[in-house]
Amino acid sequence: MAHSAAVSQVSFAVPVGSDSTLRRSVLKPRSISFSDKSWVPSLALDLKSRNARLQNHYIVCMSLQQASRSKVAVSPLEFEDAKGPPLNLYKPKEPYTATIVSVERLVGPKAPGETCHIVIDHGGNVPYWEGQSYGVVPPGENPKKPGAPNNVRLYSIASTRYGDNFDGKTATLCVRRALYYDPETGKEDPSKSGICSNFLCNSKPGDKVQITGPSGKIMLLPEDNPNATHIMIATGTGVAPFRGYLRRMFMEDIPTFKFGGLAWLFLGVANTDSLLYDDEFTKYLQDYPDHFRYDKALSREQKNKSGGKMYVQDKIEEYSDEIFKLLDGGAHIYFCGLKGMMPGIQDTLKRVAEQRGDSWEQKLSQLKKNKQWHVEVY
Repeated sequence: MAHSAAVSQVSFAVPVGSDSTLRRSVLKPRSISFSDKSWVPSLALDLKSRNARLQNHYIVCMSLQQASRSKVAVSPLEFEDAKGPPLNLYKPKEPYTATIVSVERLVGPKAPGETCHIVIDHGGNVPYWEGQSYGVVPPGENPKKPGAPNNVRLYSIASTRYGDNFDGKTATLCVRRALYYDPETGKEDPSKSGICSNFLCNSKPGDKVQITGPSGKIMLLPEDNPNATHIMIATGTGVAPFRGYLRRMFMEDIPTFKFGGLAWLFLGVANTDSLLYDDEFTKYLQDYPDHFRYDKALSREQKNKSGGKMYVQDKIEEYSDEIFKLLDGGAHIYFCGLKGMMPGIQDTLKRVAEQRGDSWEQKLSQLKKNKQWHVEVY
């Protein structure tokens, strides 16, 4: 890759099967400033042909003395200096005009629906922390308020503050295309499709996108104890903030944050083809088996103990003793996904608590008081 500045070689194994989120093995020096607009990453990647060529092999860029677990250098490290997260730098009335870098389909052919991995260049002007959201204002006018812009739609950011290019200039969204099917005819009705998700999934590199934010504090990753336990429960695109956490914990070389705790991800999707970022998570499992656990609930392929479909709450029940012990020991627990996921999960946790002779209401209020309980559903 051509590059005018001197570069340092960084080593890591990149999974490139169904997901090419690690984009570069040659990274920029750390001296590039946060406000430097002149440097534009050259991302000439023909992902489809590269994926076809390489299938599930790893691209390994490493010298003999380096282990495959070497982490990726990131910049600008000034991002670590802020005392608190950036909040609402851009409002809906004056959004920031960002640029689409790439749009890739994340799911296989047998997945119901389409989920896209969308990288957005914000030029370093809309910084954020892991667990925050961007607002997107889709083009066109609000159907309910003629002449006014469309309402903002919030999307959890799926990258760390350094972005997928590790340079602090991009953010990644994980977006499922919202389609509407007429219950009587079974046919798709484009007039009722999600305006924003379809705009994002249809966008092309170079297209402009209006963004607001960043917003949100509830899903920020608490880093005061680098050896804490973090239990993450996601359905579908709710995995977005957790991808950010895990890249920060296991992929990036952050001098001020060395994770030594346990991260445990539960991901609920329909089937194997619907798994999101599975290559990345599987790689962490191989490289950090003492610090990462990964459990999948595939509702159309697995059965729970009663013979019904395996949902994420069934997986939680399977490991409930361990989960409750970890929570008693101060673990953080996070939930992200469609709001329909929460009643089933709460019922399961309540049942398990009662079997243990505990009151779930008391337990929940204690978890909230201790700031161990983090929920973002939509």
